[in-house]
Amino acid sequence: MTLQIAQRWFDHEKVSDGITRLWEPHVIRVMQCNIWHVRGRNRDLFIDTGMGIASLRDATRHLFDKALTAVATHTHLDHVGSLHEFADRIAHCDEAEVLTRPSENFSMLRAEHAVEFIESLERAGYAIDSCFITALPRQGFNLSQFQCPPAPATRLVQEGDVIDLGDRVFEVLHLPGHSPGSIGLWESATQTLFSGDAVYDGPLLDEIPGSDISAYCRTMKRLEALPVRVVHGGHDPSFDGARLRQLARAYLERRG
Repeated sequence: MTLQIAQRWFDHEKVSDGITRLWEPHVIRVMQCNIWHVRGRNRDLFIDTGMGIASLRDATRHLFDKALTAVATHTHLDHVGSLHEFADRIAHCDEAEVLTRPSENFSMLRAEHAVEFIESLERAGYAIDSCFITALPRQGFNLSQFQCPPAPATRLVQEGDVIDLGDRVFEVLHLPGHSPGSIGLWESATQTLFSGDAVYDGPLLDEIPGSDISAYCRTMKRLEALPVRVVHGGHDPSFDGARLRQLARAYLERRG
C-alpha cells in the first residue's frame, strides 16, 4: 500500500469563545476523535488527545502557550494516544489502570484485525477501508506496528468531582455504557457538555469489549434529562439540547 506523507496531521477550528476543536483528518471516521481545547484563566484543558500517531503537543505549541491539563473521557486508543505528552493527566478511577501500561499494538491495516472486530464496526454503521489512515504522518511509519507509551493518570476523578480552570468550572459526570469509566464534563454556567463517546451524533458503539448496554440505557436516561444547550461529543459535529434528547430517546427505543 502506498500512502503519501501528510503535510500536517492536525486541523483545528474555533467553535466558540475559548473552545477550539482539533482533529486528525487523515484518520478514518470511526477513529477520528474530536480533541477539545478549552482556554481558562489559570490553566487550559485538552479533552481527549487523539490517536498519538503524531505529536499533539508539538503541533499545538504555537496555538496554546499556557499550562495544560489533559483529560481522558475514556481510555480507548483514539482518545488517549497523546496523553503521555502532558504532565497533568486526568482519568476516571474505573479505567485508570489501563493507562499504567503501553497500549496494545494497533495495526492500521484492516486485513490484520480480527474479522469479528471489523464486522462489529460495520454493523454499527461505519465503513472500514483497507487502512485506518489515508496518509502517513512521517517517512518510515509502520502501518502494522503502532503502540502508545504508558500515561498514568496524575489525578483520578469520579462522579461529582470538579475541574477548575479559574474562570470555568466543569463537573465530572460518570457516563458508563460505551466503556466502564466514560465521563462527561458539564459546565452548568453555560449548559455545555463535553460528552466523550457517551453520546455523539453518529453511530454509537455498545457491542465492543467493556461496553454495557444496560449501563448505556441508564446513561441515556440521565442525558435526556440534562438541561443542555450544546454538546461537544467525542466524534462528529456538535449539536444542541433538542438533538441530544432525540439521540437519547432513539437509543432507548432501540435498546431499552
